[in-house]
Formats: sequence, structure tokens, C-alpha cells
Amino acid sequence: MAISRPALITLTALAPVSWGTTYAVTTQFLPPDRPLFTALVRALPAGLLLLTLARVLPRGAWWWKAAVLGALNIGAFFPLLFLSAYRLPGGLAAVVGSAGPLFVAGLSVLLLGQRPTARTLVTGAVAAFGVSLVVLKAAGSLDTLGLLAAVASTASMSTGTVLTQRWGRPGGVGPLALTGWQLTAGGLLIAPLAFLVEGAPPALDGPALGGYLYLAVANTALAYWLWFRGIGRMTATQVTFLGPLSPLTAAVVGWAALGQALTPVQLVGMGLAFGATVAGQFVTRPPRKPGLAGGNVRGAAVGVRGGV
Repeated sequence: MAISRPALITLTALAPVSWGTTYAVTTQFLPPDRPLFTALVRALPAGLLLLTLARVLPRGAWWWKAAVLGALNIGAFFPLLFLSAYRLPGGLAAVVGSAGPLFVAGLSVLLLGQRPTARTLVTGAVAAFGVSLVVLKAAGSLDTLGLLAAVASTASMSTGTVLTQRWGRPGGVGPLALTGWQLTAGGLLIAPLAFLVEGAPPALDGPALGGYLYLAVANTALAYWLWFRGIGRMTATQVTFLGPLSPLTAAVVGWAALGQALTPVQLVGMGLAFGATVAGQFVTRPPRKPGLAGGNVRGAAVGVRGGV
């Protein structure tokens, strides 16, 4: 089923908007200091749910490709993101994450043979600057491990995004199954780390169960399906430019639901970041119609998420 380009962008944008609610849900409803358990509950049940709905398993080379993408987009990304958020002051992890379009632009040169335009680089810098005005606060000294984790998490997700576009998708497999493969692979990677570091699962009350249900279904299964589906129909750079919507949503939720004030500087930053997000949809040409075969689809191609 064909959809218009504005509708495609809007649907894909719902993914980072959903991710922007994660902080509020985590702080208000979930047990404290259990980031790895939370990452596990987000990824593995969501992956198994999508596998059950799609009823398709990888074949041939897609066993290792799905494992690699699952590790980059989920298994490594989630723990590194949580580690950086816990150790860095004042939203610095979000600022590093907002540089994702610049990471993707650089990786696209190496893996896709696509050279970034000056507009892409300038727009990416404006997006990161806008997010920095929204989330940065004067606080503490920088933590080297936290900073390295932030850079590594952004690099991991960016690499996964570009490889998703480079490898294409296997014939007859839709985005639902491919998203399920990655979430399941990533969840299985997180599971031993979560139990080794954090021990047995915590006791859960009603609000915690509701919070985890929301994170697993809406915030992960649905959101990642929309995100990877978008990669299948847009360029990797265009999709990544939607990423700053996540910290912007977190700021709005904090203001509306948690009573956190927004300063004039933050409002200016939100305008800059949102403007860069919109401009990012016009800095590169949209990809051609998705190919149905796997492999390098540089010229025809769009990621593993093409199709409905």
C-alpha cells in the first residue's frame, strides 16, 4: 500500500517521539537503578511478539546479518545509552546522540558511497546545537567512560542504520519480521548482561507492569517497526534527522506532565532543532523503489524495511 511522503515522514517521526517519553515513564513508574533489566524488557518481549505475528525466521546469511543489526541497533545501543545517561551531566548524552545525522553522513561515504552535501553537514550541526540549548545544564565534571559510552551508542545506532540500508531485505520478508529479528537478537544479547550485573528481576507493582507494557509494545515494538520501515523508504540521513524529536519530546513531556519549566533559551533551541529536523527531510534525494533482494542495494535501494 503506497502512502504519501508527508504521511511516511509523520509515521516514522512517531518513533523518536515515542522514545522521548521513555525518561518520564522510567522515572515515574519503573523500579530505580535497573537500566539493563528495563532494556531487556523493552527488547526481548517486543521481538518475540513481532516474530509471533510475522511467523518468518531468517534464512541463510540473514541469520548473521540480523544478529549484527540486532547487536548494533539494540543489544549494544541500549546498554551504552543507559550507561552514558547515568554517568554524564545535564543531558550531554542527548547532545551526543543528536549528532547522529553527522555520524550517518560519514558512514554513508564509507558504506554506501554517498557523499554528504554541505547542507547536510550544516543542518546536522544546527540540530545538535539546538538540542544542546534544550538539554544542557551546568553540572559536574565530564566522565570519560560516560562520554565514550555516549559516542559509542551513537556510532552503534548510526552504523546499524546505514547497514540496514546497504544490505536491503530478503525477498518476501516485510518490515515486521525484520524488526522482530533485530529486537530478539538484541534482547538475547542484553539478557546475560542484565542478570550478571543487576541480578534477579525486581518485584513489580501495577504501575511498573503498566510502564513495562507500554515500553515493550508502543515504545519498542511499534516504534522500531515504524523506524526501520522508514529506513526502507527514505535515505538513512533523512531518517536520522528525525532523531532530535526524541529529546524535544522529552522536554515537552517534562514541562506538561512533570512541571518542569522551559526557559527562553530552551525554546530557541527547540525551534532550531525542530527546524533542522524539517530541513533534514530535504537535504538528500529520496531513495528509489526498494529492491526485493538482499545484498548491496546502493543504487536501487532502501533498507531492510521496504514494503508495508
